[in-house]
Amino acid sequence: MNAPVPSCNAIPRHDWTRDELQSLFSLPFPELIYRAQSIHRAHFDPTEVQISTLLSIKTGGCPEDCAYCPQSASYDTGVKAAKLMDVDAVLADARAARDAGATRFCMGAAWRSPKDKDLGHICEMIEGVKALGMESCVTLGMLTETQAQRLKSSGLDYYNHNIDTSPEFYGEIITTRTYQDRLDTLAAVRDAGIHVCCGGIVGMGETVADRVGMLHTLATMPVHPESVPINMLMQVEGTPVSKGQTLDPIEFVRTIAVARIAMPKSMVRLSAGRELMSAETQALCFLAGANSIFQGPKLLTTPNPAADEDHHLFERLGMNAMAL
Repeated sequence: MNAPVPSCNAIPRHDWTRDELQSLFSLPFPELIYRAQSIHRAHFDPTEVQISTLLSIKTGGCPEDCAYCPQSASYDTGVKAAKLMDVDAVLADARAARDAGATRFCMGAAWRSPKDKDLGHICEMIEGVKALGMESCVTLGMLTETQAQRLKSSGLDYYNHNIDTSPEFYGEIITTRTYQDRLDTLAAVRDAGIHVCCGGIVGMGETVADRVGMLHTLATMPVHPESVPINMLMQVEGTPVSKGQTLDPIEFVRTIAVARIAMPKSMVRLSAGRELMSAETQALCFLAGANSIFQGPKLLTTPNPAADEDHHLFERLGMNAMAL
């Protein structure tokens, strides 16, 4: 039985059932897109997309064994370990991103969790990004409550920590930390007053039920993540899922649409995998409720469309970059 049509001006729900989300995935495609677009228009300008830029500030050598990640020390992917970047170099990249139209600057470090001695440099980066008039976001692995509070005191706007997939499939992808470890970090971030950026990856061999489970975890949080990145797997040679499933683009769009319906006020980010998507697939994702992208030639270590490609696509679609 299909879920009831969500009201376009409904207050966000936190009591979604898996059966309801599954029924949304199963809707005829035109009906699903209609519902998602209706919800989207109730909360956002459908012609605007928020632009972020992501920089790897500490690359490679990560002790985690995430099966999709080329930065894991467990796999031979050609990614070399590097030290934490200098603050000035990071801020130079942030300034260039701002000048290219990005309103949020995201910094990622390949750590299991940050050392307290490194947090001082991270806080300097955050303060510098804020001084440029941009929103700041970092992803550093697991955090303690004290570390989250320290990041908040530096002015951090968003902390990214993805759940990746469903609780049931998680053990097939990562063994070095638990699903609950991820939820504990998200709780520490939320308690510190930092906005949560949390989503997952599709195309790793999971089932539709796993995609339902991932979105169910997110949509039943006491507060929905303010930013929900939905990533299509970038298959990197040397990682265990380098020869995973080839995901039907329509199935990916369905995931975007269900995320939009289930979390109506969240920014739904069309994240990794855009390099593999046609302009038409990306347009369908925007129609389904995606309203954020990463701009720039690289996402940590994998390719991403160049800024001029995105500008051309926006022109073709009559869409604009969202102002801060």
